[in-house]
Amino acid sequence: IAVLQAAAAYAGPIGLIVVDGNQPIRGLALAQRTWVKADHLSWNCAAASVIAKVTRDRRMAALDAEHPGYGFAVHKGYGTAAHLAALDALGPCPQHRMTFAPLKARAAR
Repeated sequence: IAVLQAAAAYAGPIGLIVVDGNQPIRGLALAQRTWVKADHLSWNCAAASVIAKVTRDRRMAALDAEHPGYGFAVHKGYGTAAHLAALDALGPCPQHRMTFAPLKARAAR
């Protein structure tokens, strides 16, 4: 979603989107090249990776303050044992994606 939003907001010409991974971005009507480990091969991808991780970490720290008890600042949204235990104890908060596999499994029960 972020790439689609960034591409739509960018005013300049876009020649190629480099995707760090092996799957192209669905719904992106621009030329793409997938590179596994692109952040190791391209300075631009490495910088984008750092920016994305710092942005994610800041967002998770804010979510941790908004929804105490889930441990977002620690697990960063990954399905750790502590995260799953918090979901069992507290249930999902509005920020949880119901497509997150552990939540889907819990909803199916």
